[in-house]
Parts: sequence; C-alpha cells; structure tokens
Amino acid sequence: MEQGRARGAAERPEGRPHAAGRVPEQARGPHDHGEPRPGTPRSVQRHSVRGQVLDALRAALVGGDLAPGQVYSAPALGLRLGVSATPVREAMQQLALEGAVEVVPNRGFRVVERTPRELAELAEIRALIEVPVMLRLARTVPAGRWAELRPLAEATAAAAAHGDLATYGEADRAFHRALLGLAGNEQLVAVADDLHRRSQWPLVSPPVTRRADLVADAAEHGALLDALAAGDLTVVQSLVREHFTGARG
Repeated sequence: MEQGRARGAAERPEGRPHAAGRVPEQARGPHDHGEPRPGTPRSVQRHSVRGQVLDALRAALVGGDLAPGQVYSAPALGLRLGVSATPVREAMQQLALEGAVEVVPNRGFRVVERTPRELAELAEIRALIEVPVMLRLARTVPAGRWAELRPLAEATAAAAAHGDLATYGEADRAFHRALLGLAGNEQLVAVADDLHRRSQWPLVSPPVTRRADLVADAAEHGALLDALAAGDLTVVQSLVREHFTGARG
C-alpha cells in the first residue's frame, strides 16, 4: 500500500539529534580507541558515508521527520547526522532526481509537497505494471518457491508491530522486489522499486498512521503469498490492486 501516510514534522532545532541521524558518525579520531557505546552505530569508512546519509534521509522522509514544504540546508542536516555538508548535499541531489526534494538556490532543499492525487496516480501505474506480472508468476512459479519469501513477509510484520514507519518502508520494498525478481526482469524490478519509493514520500497533510494499519497492511503480504502458492488468480489480482490503493505498501 502507498506510503503516503506519514506524520509531518517541523524542522527541529539545529543542535538537537534528528531522527534521520541513523547514519553512523564519521570515523573516530586517532585518540579515540574505545568501543562504541551500546546502541551506538559503529564508525564507517569515508566512502560509505554518502550512501548511509542517503539511506538516513530516505528513512526520515518516509517517517515524516523531514516535513513536506520545509527547507533544509546541507550544513544543518550534516550537524544532525554528524557528518560534513558534502555527503548530505550529494545525497540531497540524488533525492532531487528521485522527486523527493527540490533545490532552493542559496538556501538548501525543500521537501516536495506530495498530494493525494499524485499518490493515486503512482498506485495506478504500479498496478498496471505489477498485476500482470503477479498473475503470470502465479501460473508459472512452483508453489514451493513462495515459501522462500516468507521471511521477508515476516520482516514487514515485525516492523509493523513496532510501528516503525521507516523500517516498514524498507522491508516492504524488499518484499516487493523479491516478488518481482522472480520474473527475471531486472529493469522491471528497478522501475517498480522507483515507483514504490516515490509512493512512500509523505503527503502535505498526512493523516495519523496507526500501528494497526501497518499490521493489517503487512498481513496482506502473507495473504498474497498464500494466493500465489495456490495459483488463485482472482485473489491475487484483488489483493495486489487493493494493496496499492490502501494506506501503505
């Protein structure tokens, strides 16, 4: 279902750790040889900082911690993440290409204000792509293969049970990538995943997302696997269409 529901949030004070701060700090200095504190991510090599910053910013978008319409500067976000402005700026440029933010000259990046109509359009496109693929897979993939995807469905259920929007979003996309991957078309998977990611950005005025909503959405993954294993084309088509037109996934 579409990840359009996410709580909005105004930009927090610059010095306060941001929810996007899941990015590990840059490598420790030469005089800091102690082990990381419990719960503190380990240091990362410089070449991986940009990718982790991008992951953290995407998680913040999905979770609503970067609010639609708000402008964020690379230096300010860098302070929150414990990194320099450079990898943040590079990550934001990538997000601009993905349609999640737009460049504001001399100020930073504004989070795009997604509308319900845009999310509905994304859902329609995803259905046009994925429903025929799922129906074909239901006819051709051996029933036993669907059991291999159960752990991914269970991962979405676990994230939903904790009410973690960002983790749920990542697990949800992993599940759908694995499903479509059985078609053997890498370009299809890439296009569908891009559409899925775009559908996860928050709405301008997102409704409150309840944990029960996430749990129900995650349960649909298991139901879809059951229908695929049984080769029930009617149920497969119904589940996929409803999944896209609901709240998440």
